[in-house]
Amino acid sequence: MAEALAKVEYPVLLATPFDAKPADLIRAAKELELEGLIAKRKDSLYESGRRSGAWAKYKINRSQEFVIGGYTPGNPFDALIVGYYDGANRKFVAKVRNGFVPRVRREVFKSLRRLETDSCPFTNLPEKRRTMWALTAEEMKECRWLKPRLVAQIDFTECTPDGYLRHASFAGLRDDKEARQVRRE
Repeated sequence: MAEALAKVEYPVLLATPFDAKPADLIRAAKELELEGLIAKRKDSLYESGRRSGAWAKYKINRSQEFVIGGYTPGNPFDALIVGYYDGANRKFVAKVRNGFVPRVRREVFKSLRRLETDSCPFTNLPEKRRTMWALTAEEMKECRWLKPRLVAQIDFTECTPDGYLRHASFAGLRDDKEARQVRRE
């Protein structure tokens, strides 16, 4: 294989195979803060444009609790607006749209409605410039703000250099932690 790849004009990376238990590979990937692993059976071949059970993708998520400070309207809501305490300030980190099935979305919404307030609880909003993760003053006009009482467990792949969460997903409400205890990990 290495001889054949040496003749190719464009760069090709030949991966070193690992003969290890999946749990050991996952532990090492987490320690290295990788996004995930691709695994295949030793005897399988790559088949362009085709998926097979011989290859598997294992995504590694991080997880942390965050304070729910608002939501965007939808059916019954589109996204949760979450953040954490930084001293006395609350910092926005994500709009969380994923991780809800209809029943859970309805149950969460019942808890949200009781906490509505007129003011935004996050001190770093509005954002001055529009980015994929930001909430601008124009977007904030559509938001419903909440008293910061509810805590949600959020899964995500990583934090951006600006501190936002990438690929955030709702994992559940937490009743074992007070909102004021939520700090950035």
